Amino acid sequence: MEPEGCLGIRIPGCDACLAHVTEAERSAYFTALGPGSDIDHRGTQFSEALLGELLDALRDPGTGRVGIGDAYFEAAQFDGTAKFGDTEFSGMARFEGTRFGGAARFGGVRFGGYTGFMGASFDGGGWFTQAQFEDAAHFELAQFGDFTAFLAARFAHDAGFNGARFGGDAMFRAARFGREAQFVGAQFGGEAQFGEIEVVGEAAFVAGEFASRARFMAARFDGGARFDRARFAEDALFHGAQFSGRAWFHGARIGREISFANAQFPGIPDLGPLVCGGGVDLSAAVFTSPFTLRVAARNLTCARTQWEQTATLRVRYAAVDLTDAVLNAPLAVVADPSSFEPDDSPLAGLPPTVAVTSVQGLDAAHMVLTAVDLSDCVFSGAFHLDQLRLEGRCTFAPTPTGLHLRFLWPHWWTRRRTLAEEHHWRAQSSGQSAMTSSARYWRTGPHHHDPRFTPDPEGIAALYRQLRKAFEDGKNEPGAADFYYGEMEMRRHDRTGTPRGERGLLWAYWLLSGYGLRASRALVWLTLAMMTTIVLMMGFGLPQSSPEQRATGAVPAGGGTVTFKIDKEEPKNPTGDRYTSERFEKALKVTLNSVVFRSSGQDLTTAGDYIEMTSRFTEPVLLGLAALAFRGRVKRGN
Repeated sequence: MEPEGCLGIRIPGCDACLAHVTEAERSAYFTALGPGSDIDHRGTQFSEALLGELLDALRDPGTGRVGIGDAYFEAAQFDGTAKFGDTEFSGMARFEGTRFGGAARFGGVRFGGYTGFMGASFDGGGWFTQAQFEDAAHFELAQFGDFTAFLAARFAHDAGFNGARFGGDAMFRAARFGREAQFVGAQFGGEAQFGEIEVVGEAAFVAGEFASRARFMAARFDGGARFDRARFAEDALFHGAQFSGRAWFHGARIGREISFANAQFPGIPDLGPLVCGGGVDLSAAVFTSPFTLRVAARNLTCARTQWEQTATLRVRYAAVDLTDAVLNAPLAVVADPSSFEPDDSPLAGLPPTVAVTSVQGLDAAHMVLTAVDLSDCVFSGAFHLDQLRLEGRCTFAPTPTGLHLRFLWPHWWTRRRTLAEEHHWRAQSSGQSAMTSSARYWRTGPHHHDPRFTPDPEGIAALYRQLRKAFEDGKNEPGAADFYYGEMEMRRHDRTGTPRGERGLLWAYWLLSGYGLRASRALVWLTLAMMTTIVLMMGFGLPQSSPEQRATGAVPAGGGTVTFKIDKEEPKNPTGDRYTSERFEKALKVTLNSVVFRSSGQDLTTAGDYIEMTSRFTEPVLLGLAALAFRGRVKRGN
């Protein structure tokens, strides 16, 4: 007699379920079963022993495998370990709403028909290692306990895990999905391992939640992969994954790192918008079609990444590393001004500045940088920097601020844009501490204590020369001026590649006018030269008084024409008070005429003639250097 409250389906010819029939009735029922028989035990409560007896009754004595036709276990309860290992379900296998109190072991099981575990509870974990699902398999809203394993499982048809909850680690490594793999809204409490899986149809993890690390290394997505609005609390690893179809990460959020290192994107046109609390790694990834990335992250690593077609990286916040990237088509790195991250983003509060930290080993002929920070960018080792395109407001590292003392002599650095390599070299050559991070000092490089890996002035001058050419080609003459200054600075400090005489000329050029770029310096020298000329003229160049003309002649003895000879007195060196207002006015006229390379016509002493000749050479040169500096700052490209 069926006890009150028992939901178990009665077995044929009995008034109770399998768990509550008599021993004789149960024995008779088992005797009637054989391999391939249909069974219906919905709502039945199974002990470990009772399940073992049932499966033994369905076992083929020749092969030792359990064979079941249609199996109905909806709402059944398995109190101990449910050992279905090596069982073959030739028909439907229905476990909807079933509760497995212990471990559920379905390793090596073959499900020949429809398989349903919707709403099932696996309190002790579920093992489906190397299980084969020949028809659709549905695990929607199933709840898995501490551990779940679908290692090397085979799903020939659709596999549905929508809304499933995995309390512990979920192992799907090397599983194969012949059609769609649906994990929409699934929750993974432990580590999710999908390494080496193959999904022929679409893989959907839309709105999935991963509380721990998610591994998709070497996964293959042939029909598209959807991770829209997915939440990864920690790392999401897609090392070596292959996305043959589309990949959607719209609104996905990653708490730490997401890695696509060595991944292949043969047909994906875009990725993102993607929000990542840590870094995005695209190292050695391959993109073979036009591609657009939208990402907000702290770091974006594109070392050895290969782009076969045009690509655009629209980035927020990130420091971008392009070391050894391979560009076979134009690549644009753009600071995305539009915000797409939510208010509770882990990046909230950070300035949305995008910095490029390295282009070493990159061919910059196809490179476009728009509105990015290049303060710490390492350019050494890049190719065709003269063809690099800089658009928008690209910023470079400034010179140190404040007043400094060198050998007790105060000095300061004029404001200009500089390369990170110059910072590294100056910090190292001056013996600056590696711990210094103040704006008053030069920035130290990653190899601060090893000069072998720090570029020398000759190499830095070449970098400045190429980037100056890039500014000039972009019709940005004022922008190119700072890089010309940097190039001259490095040549002036280069003791191996620049001859001593040339370095002397560069020192003079720098001292007089800042390489023709510092108008104030040239004007100061011009003012000093004019003042010196005035003082010298008043002291030595102007005569004591203006020489008087005197006419002399002789009257011929019988009359006739009188011939006069007009002579002028030689200017006399001044004596007495030389510094009077009258003499100052005359000296000023001489000096002003010298500035514009004109002769004053003033009577001068011999010393005054030499002073005037000297001033007529030096002062126009200084005036020309000042004009050149003004022109370099205000000139626009043609």
